[in-house]
Amino acid sequence: MLDEWRDDFRVTRIPADPELGGLVERHWAVTWDLPPGRRSSVTLLPHPCVNLVFDAGRLTIAGVGRERLTYPLSGSGRVFGVKFRPGGFAPFVNRPVSDFTGAYVPADQVWGVDAARLERALAEAREVGELVALAEEFLRRHWPEPDHNTELVGRLVRVLLRDRSVTRVDDLCRRYGISPRSLQRLFSRYVGVSPKWVLRRYRLHEAAARLAEPSPGSWAQVAAELGYFDQSHFIHDFTAAVGLTPAQYAAACAEGRAPLPA
Repeated sequence: MLDEWRDDFRVTRIPADPELGGLVERHWAVTWDLPPGRRSSVTLLPHPCVNLVFDAGRLTIAGVGRERLTYPLSGSGRVFGVKFRPGGFAPFVNRPVSDFTGAYVPADQVWGVDAARLERALAEAREVGELVALAEEFLRRHWPEPDHNTELVGRLVRVLLRDRSVTRVDDLCRRYGISPRSLQRLFSRYVGVSPKWVLRRYRLHEAAARLAEPSPGSWAQVAAELGYFDQSHFIHDFTAAVGLTPAQYAAACAEGRAPLPA
């Protein structure tokens, strides 16, 4: 979330029950209550995760979003979601997760009438705790059989997220003895995007977080620390993803104004 510090909305994050934690990372809710005539927005740079989203009375499966998303806000409202871990949604469906990438699919296309019942129950819930309880009860009823590849994908994604020595997908292939073609197929089926996209997106997430700090250092230093040895490549990737150059984004955050327009 590129503008979470703004006071136009409130974000609530609730960890998933430990019994579900292998596939589900957390629940989340964005709520807002704006005075008449005032408009705002929430801007997201999506993670490589599928979300189950309840918004405006509809329950949908939100595939991995490749582009940043700006959600307009007016009046009052709430959006609730369940964030699956990278690869965590795959065991629930009998098809590649890449089929959902960039798309919003009605939940009843996957879970049938039970999803429709959950949709009605969520519409009647008043508190976030009720939403969480309903979602977790639903997931337990549909909990899939263990899948070895889900665990493998989880390990691979954690390496891409945390290990700064991994700067290319080939590094991951060598470490785990997986061919690039096999890794591509694995990520297409379980994550929905390529391992190269995951690596790049995680680095850009960290870059945005670093540049938003009070003393981020130079953007060139941030780029080098994140494994970008070509500064022009970093500027191109960051600008394409965020909509501002690294310098513009850092300046906007330092001045306390919205990095992106509402």
